[in-house]
Amino acid sequence: MEKVYDKCCGIDVHKKLIVACFKKGSKQEIRDFGATTRELLEMADWLKEGGCEMVAMESTASYWKPLYNILETCELKAMVVNARHMKAVPGRKTDVKDAEWIADLLQHGLLTASYIPDKDQRELRELVRYRKSLVGERNRELNRLQKMLEGANIKISGTITDINGKSARNILEHILTGRQIDSAEYDILYEKKIIA
Repeated sequence: MEKVYDKCCGIDVHKKLIVACFKKGSKQEIRDFGATTRELLEMADWLKEGGCEMVAMESTASYWKPLYNILETCELKAMVVNARHMKAVPGRKTDVKDAEWIADLLQHGLLTASYIPDKDQRELRELVRYRKSLVGERNRELNRLQKMLEGANIKISGTITDINGKSARNILEHILTGRQIDSAEYDILYEKKIIA
């Protein structure tokens, strides 16, 4: 079978362990690395010194991300491949065999890279996802507050449309003082625009 890459590396990525099989022609070298930044940089240096043309990594979850970022920063070409495309081959039971198999498939051009956006796009996605999670958490807290007020028989939602608005906050702050609001006091607060 024709070789697409003479020097390439297949990597099996796990949470704390990375197994790399670096093929140089018909020879191969297998090394284990940890998942710390220092160890990932050591692996990148090893690949650069060996003249690696392409790296393919198989990973579940998001364990591939730190390694991919390091390889990208070190200007090494890398691809992430779908584990399901390779798991159909029986008889591979170890991480070393996985790394060897990935390297073999890569060397002969039999792997299809998963789509990985460029670094700016990945960072923007992370930021947007984080913002979305914060907005979701904020809404969950407001719903908890609403439920707690209803449980205490404080019917603020019938009067105020936005539980997080200025009027609602003023009413809640007034309630926290421990004083009751009668109709005369409500009129005074309304005139002073403390509640709308």
